[in-house]
Amino acid sequence: MNITRVEVTPKQGDGLSDVRGDVVRRQLLADHDVKVGDVRSIVGFLISSNIPSEEISDRVDDLFADPIIEFSCTDELFIRNEELFSKTPDAVISVGFKAGVTDNPGAAALDGFRTIFSHTDSESKISTYITYIFYDLPNEITTEWLENILHNQLIQRAISSTKEECQNKNWPEIEYTAKPKQVFENPKHVSLEISDEELIDLSENGLLALNLEEMQTIQSHYRDESVRESRRAAGIVPDAPTDVELECLAQTWSEHCKHKIFASKIYHSDLETGEKATIDSIFKTHIMNPTHDMQKEVDWLLSVFHDNSGVIAWDDDWSVCMKAETHNSPSALDPYGGAMTGIVGVNRDILGTGLGARPIANTDVFCFGPPNWEGDLPDNLFHPSRVLRGVHAGVRVGGNESGIPTINGAIVFDDRYIGKPLVYCGTVGIMPRRLNDGRE
Repeated sequence: MNITRVEVTPKQGDGLSDVRGDVVRRQLLADHDVKVGDVRSIVGFLISSNIPSEEISDRVDDLFADPIIEFSCTDELFIRNEELFSKTPDAVISVGFKAGVTDNPGAAALDGFRTIFSHTDSESKISTYITYIFYDLPNEITTEWLENILHNQLIQRAISSTKEECQNKNWPEIEYTAKPKQVFENPKHVSLEISDEELIDLSENGLLALNLEEMQTIQSHYRDESVRESRRAAGIVPDAPTDVELECLAQTWSEHCKHKIFASKIYHSDLETGEKATIDSIFKTHIMNPTHDMQKEVDWLLSVFHDNSGVIAWDDDWSVCMKAETHNSPSALDPYGGAMTGIVGVNRDILGTGLGARPIANTDVFCFGPPNWEGDLPDNLFHPSRVLRGVHAGVRVGGNESGIPTINGAIVFDDRYIGKPLVYCGTVGIMPRRLNDGRE
């Protein structure tokens, strides 16, 4: 397969601006009080295909660039073009996705590429990156600091050139990295006849994120003689789960899936009144039980806590479905991707209600730290304004741009959400009250 590099950069001049660069410059000033003279950007496409570079070059402006407002080049780095980048920058940083991470811009470009080059190989791939060029940086700002601001280490990679390297014209050059081949292995059996310390090590080293009590519960389950007998009858090793079983338990018992805090027993003490109370699951006591009590008194709650979404009667012909869920932890790790999967997930739940409902509207509630936060932040946390922008963009792309409008929402700012945002995504749908055969 050939690797062809295509780069695109905005033209400069009256009435023209580098929007991506301006956004970064404004964000640095708003979030970190860092004033930068100018930021320019280059978007790169790394094309792995059987199409010759010369053939791709002839069609670059048909797919990758808008020739009215952008320049394009093939198999070269734009930063080396001294006509376009005559001034030596203070730093250059290139950011791309890690191999194997979903690259949505690359997938969209590949769709267009296959349309234009219909004879391309079925194994063709496109990965993307963005290069940021900084001018007039404050002396105290390092490339390492800028890298951390510009990319998410969980899903992206970044390479850079310092001021000295820029002066020596040593530019960063992201290379195409193929997605790692999937390697299928047989499940491995894991002995749980180990000490408490070893149980914790197993959880931490295996990234199970389970505490000692949870690991001991799993250990007790596999010690149960009735469980072992069932496993013997099924031809399964009776006293040792596989690594796959442990991973399944860890995922289903995760905070994101199980909402352990939401469902836990809480001992509450009111510091003003002195009143003390025990709440056995906020979800059951404050959401599920009141809803079931209401269902006994009204006839319009048709389905609750049963299907993929709740269903209420609208009129004699139509029912309304609604589903909302949180995507807090994923949005804290990757604000854009975490929020996007949140909104498309509840879109999916409406589609999967009954024999299928039609999504018609989205709603959301976001809780973030103050966007103007100027205090210290741990190294593993994003600035609240970055979380806000990423979550908002993810929900917008996942919802509005898929044809389901976001009709209302709310945003709450509080210091207590700096450590972990709350991201509620909801979808409303409609479905017929009755099927053609008369079933309701």
